Amino acid sequence: MSARLFEGADWSFETIQRIYERVEDIALRDLKLDVYPNQIEVITAEQMLDAYAASGMPIYYGHWSFGKHFVQHEGQYRKGHSDLAYELVINSSPCISYIMEGNSALMQTLVIAHAAFGHNHFFKNNRLFRDGTDAAGILDYLQFARSYITQCEETYGEREVERLLDAAHALMSHGVHRSPRRRRIDFKQEQTRAQERRAHDELMYNELWQTLPGGNPRAPQSSAQERLAQMLELPQENLLYFLEKTAPRLAPWQRELLRIVRLLAQYFYPQRQTKVMNEGTATFVHYKIMSELHRSGDIGDGAFLEFLTSHTNVTFQPAFDDRRYSSINPYALGFAMMQDLERICIAPTQEDRDWFPQLAGCLDPMEALKDIWAHYRDESFISQFLSPRVIRDWRMFHLIDDPSDAHLRVESIHDERGYRRIRRALTREYDLSYVDPQIEVIAVDLEGDRHLILQHAVREGRLLASREASEVLGLLADLWGYPVVLREVDEHGNGLREHICEPRHAQGFQSGLP
Repeated sequence: MSARLFEGADWSFETIQRIYERVEDIALRDLKLDVYPNQIEVITAEQMLDAYAASGMPIYYGHWSFGKHFVQHEGQYRKGHSDLAYELVINSSPCISYIMEGNSALMQTLVIAHAAFGHNHFFKNNRLFRDGTDAAGILDYLQFARSYITQCEETYGEREVERLLDAAHALMSHGVHRSPRRRRIDFKQEQTRAQERRAHDELMYNELWQTLPGGNPRAPQSSAQERLAQMLELPQENLLYFLEKTAPRLAPWQRELLRIVRLLAQYFYPQRQTKVMNEGTATFVHYKIMSELHRSGDIGDGAFLEFLTSHTNVTFQPAFDDRRYSSINPYALGFAMMQDLERICIAPTQEDRDWFPQLAGCLDPMEALKDIWAHYRDESFISQFLSPRVIRDWRMFHLIDDPSDAHLRVESIHDERGYRRIRRALTREYDLSYVDPQIEVIAVDLEGDRHLILQHAVREGRLLASREASEVLGLLADLWGYPVVLREVDEHGNGLREHICEPRHAQGFQSGLP
């Protein structure tokens, strides 16, 4: 039996180094993970709270909402109403993992296994992160963004910058390209080309607003509309992108702020798409590593019992009638599905062979899992790999809550047809294209008052909340500088409701064209 990595709860930096080297050995040699270089940072509880407030990023621009989040988290933590995370990890190269100084030696081991190798492998290898984010450039870009916004505050005033960031943050969930239609963001290039880009864009704005509806009166109206739609890239789902490129009243520095918020929204978007898979991967990896440390004698029975207690708490799923229930725990569902896939690869039943013929009995679960980790996101992962056994173990069933019916209806139970319906229903809950409202810019009225026309494709009769829609549209109208119309239509294109908002400030964000 090898010497223990540590004894008791206390640790030193030499202990952390020893722990890291042993965990790295298991991760790379036994599990054959592929990771970015690691950077481990030890921080205090206050620094962890501060990182919470700024989306977990080590460098971020200032905004009042981050302070609000800090006060909320701190108040709950001080009163004992909530705990702090044991770690935070950044999708960057090097991959930065924060560990709290108050953690025990065992918890530091768990965090390194979970974050520095589980999340790290997923960040580096999952296609959404690999093709859609720039891990090598994000930290430098955050530094650029903070510096640029500080300069804007000094030049144009904190209030003006804050007002624009408020509007941009309100539209952040509609500031992403949902499909991989564009090249991966190169954050280093974004910094070097900022000035050149703004000069080029100004030419485009001038051309746009000085042409249509008619430099050529003989041109057919349909051709003019088609050209306008082509110039504006309509229909356009990325509202921040559209405003950055075409809002007539914004100055170059304001467009750059919209671009900063938009690029950061795009950077975080894969994390929203892979919550179950990302946490499930990290939890599965830390479980394998910690089990091997115990088997090899690197940690004792007491330390392993401490690990199991923490692991069980993380993967606990309250039942639907438990007062603690709020939703499905992504750690629990992800880990359960990873373990089930490992079982299917090693010891499949006939049911497994019928449902997963390519995986059943393949005898190499790590290679199968790594392939899945690389090529799927939450909705496709659940759609393809949620098994009847997990559905039974979790006692899943499908309820229909029809507003026109006074009773709930059990739509699907544990039979062949029910398994597939349950899987489809759960898949839809993780499909962001279904969960998020589908809102697009469809037209601009250049002949009249230059109002902007948006359309919301309503699903299953779920209209937007009027108050929230009005508040957000008011911010959008401020950015656009002219009235904004949002039409809600059903699946057949029939109008259901219309919202109209004028700029709340007389001239919106007046800094551009008259």
